[in-house]
Amino acid sequence: MTNFVPVRRALISVSDKSGLLDLARGLVAHGVELLSTGGSAAMLRDAGLTVTDVADVTGFPEMMDGRVKTLHPVVHGGLLALRDNPEHLASMQAHDIRPIDLLVVNLYPFEETVAKGADYDTCIENIDIGGPAMIRAAAKNHAFVNVVVDVDDYEPLLAELEANKGETGLAFRKALAQTAYARTAAYDAAVSNWMATAINENAPRYRAFAGKLAQTLRYGENPHQSAAFYSDGSNRAGVATAKQWQGKELSYNNINDTDAAFELVAEFDPSASPACAIIKHANPCGVALGITLAEAYQAAFDCDRTSAFGGIVAFNQPLDGPTARLISEIFTEVVIAPGADEDAREIFAAKKNLRLLTTDSLPDPKSSGLTVRQVSGGLLVQDKDNGFIDAADLKVVTKRAPTAAELADLLFAWKVAKHVKSNAIVYAKGGATVGVGAGQMSRVDSTRIAARKSADMAEVLGLPEPTVKGSVVASDAFFPFPDGLLTAAEAGATAVIQPGGSMRDADVIEAADKAGLAMIFTNMRHFRH
Repeated sequence: MTNFVPVRRALISVSDKSGLLDLARGLVAHGVELLSTGGSAAMLRDAGLTVTDVADVTGFPEMMDGRVKTLHPVVHGGLLALRDNPEHLASMQAHDIRPIDLLVVNLYPFEETVAKGADYDTCIENIDIGGPAMIRAAAKNHAFVNVVVDVDDYEPLLAELEANKGETGLAFRKALAQTAYARTAAYDAAVSNWMATAINENAPRYRAFAGKLAQTLRYGENPHQSAAFYSDGSNRAGVATAKQWQGKELSYNNINDTDAAFELVAEFDPSASPACAIIKHANPCGVALGITLAEAYQAAFDCDRTSAFGGIVAFNQPLDGPTARLISEIFTEVVIAPGADEDAREIFAAKKNLRLLTTDSLPDPKSSGLTVRQVSGGLLVQDKDNGFIDAADLKVVTKRAPTAAELADLLFAWKVAKHVKSNAIVYAKGGATVGVGAGQMSRVDSTRIAARKSADMAEVLGLPEPTVKGSVVASDAFFPFPDGLLTAAEAGATAVIQPGGSMRDADVIEAADKAGLAMIFTNMRHFRH
């Protein structure tokens, strides 16, 4: 392949016109002839630049509402012709095809159209056809052709031309081609996934997933693993769309844990009560409601102060000064909230290593979406767990029904258990977790660990008895035997919420009645692996 090739003729056809005039002026300064279409041509011409319409080159006008304008041999021949192939050169001469050395195209805003909730026909009209065809042609012929699909590459292109007197190097063109193919792949993935949803195809024959680089990470879960963070373009409120006010770059583990924290705290309506969730290694070590944000944080912190050290803290309301002052008393990795007032930001400014993230809103826990996990040789794809219950969905299965206070805590604990790794056990009292058992192979072990954490914290807080006494308990899946339930009762729990559905439900209910427990079934499981 030829290393350096000159750029003499460029075709520009962009939907996003950000930076277009600066790019075009830079190209003209290097003697590049400009071809363009539609709105792009009009914008360039209005700016006083000389531009040739593609319609004048092809001899065909734009037609069918712009659907047909660049799908022509004069365009694709100019992009695909091998400049060192005599037969290709002869064909170009015979059919009056001139080479195109640079293609600048960004695609119809399909993803943005879908994100705005447009109807089916509008989304279809925003599927680009000519753009991807030209991009793929130019990228294939990167031995001679430059292809730019991203505004972020405008400045690097001009810098390359400046450094090489109007020419570009092969390594530069290869990098542009890779980006181009990734962009068309991401575009097609967005279209195919949207269409699968639109036609209610839950398991399409082929699945494609894509993202745009948001951040190159220092490393992955461990220092020997390389990693990067990609956004999916959904604009869902969270770590991918948050503003970072201070602190060093987020790590792989920070991003994973911050996402877990914010998704959990979003379960609680900010108009009803302030809520706080503290996360460590993707599991909650404390979650609480409060009259104030500071009260919610303190209650969450008091569930497991040891694990909270170096954790991630999330709130469902904007952060205020008093709460920030409490957080500053221990080492915290990340704080994320829908906002932060000036006092809070000023307090955190003294904590240089603490990352503060704010978003404009909370993620909607009821929204639909997909989760994807890679396994050897394939992908596991499922709907996001947006399952919800309320009091009307509950079935009391014991002789004693829960009190109003117990019911409130049961519903609170159930929301938390949804975000705890299985086997998940959550003790709660007074709108706060008092013990969390996560990720154990045995549900009995999770029940014991959560109770033991409560006993440990009682000693730290100087309480006369473990906070689990008089609590309620949530289990993410059914108790297969009475032993786990009885372990919770021995620890001091008075009421239980669980899915039910075990072949031994009758034995578990009988054990609950003998222990004087109130128990309700949800008929919904929340495994989280």
